[in-house]
Amino acid sequence: MKTILIIEDDAALLETIRTSLEVENFKVFCALDGEEGISLAREKAFDLICADIVLPGKGGLEICRALREENIKTPIVFMTGEKKEEIDKVLGLELGGDDYILKPFGIRELLARIRAVLRRTCAPIDEPVSFSFSDIVVDFKKQEIQCPDRTITITSKEAGILKLLIKREGEVVSREDILNEVWGYETYPTTRTVDTFIHNLRKKIEVNPSNPQHLITIPWSGYKFKK
Repeated sequence: MKTILIIEDDAALLETIRTSLEVENFKVFCALDGEEGISLAREKAFDLICADIVLPGKGGLEICRALREENIKTPIVFMTGEKKEEIDKVLGLELGGDDYILKPFGIRELLARIRAVLRRTCAPIDEPVSFSFSDIVVDFKKQEIQCPDRTITITSKEAGILKLLIKREGEVVSREDILNEVWGYETYPTTRTVDTFIHNLRKKIEVNPSNPQHLITIPWSGYKFKK
């Protein structure tokens, strides 16, 4: 049974989500504000966290930042009704969030997003857990890149993109394919989101990010990985 933490200050919505998830055989914990949510996330090992962007005290983005700084890698799905959602989406994903859903949403859509994130973050046993190239070792299980002089944490989305490109080494992978494989649902961010993640990955694995040797852009087509 998967365990999920819901952080939402709307008590009625929180109860609706809790009841719906429990019917689907999830074990659910609830918090009405950011501080309580962070406290629970520190105390228990959750399979996934759903957090509203706007909360009393610390909001969803602050929760994500705090947990990632403490190396808590629990997948996080943001819930937001903000009009400036595009900014929040990109910022949230760069902070280490795994998905987002816009309010108002249907419970079926939320369940689909939750299951998609759980599928991506609970890799099958035969999935590769590490890969080495140049003087770098990527540990997909720990979500870390080990360089000669340092260890860098990567988000689950960054790990998913890197794993996909490595598995298809030498092939051109379109932005749409990356979204389908890594985001894994029909309604997803724009293809520019992929560019943002590639840009961040290059800063972590390339000696010269402006002249990449491993994550190569193929104009008008997508990206490919070169070992």
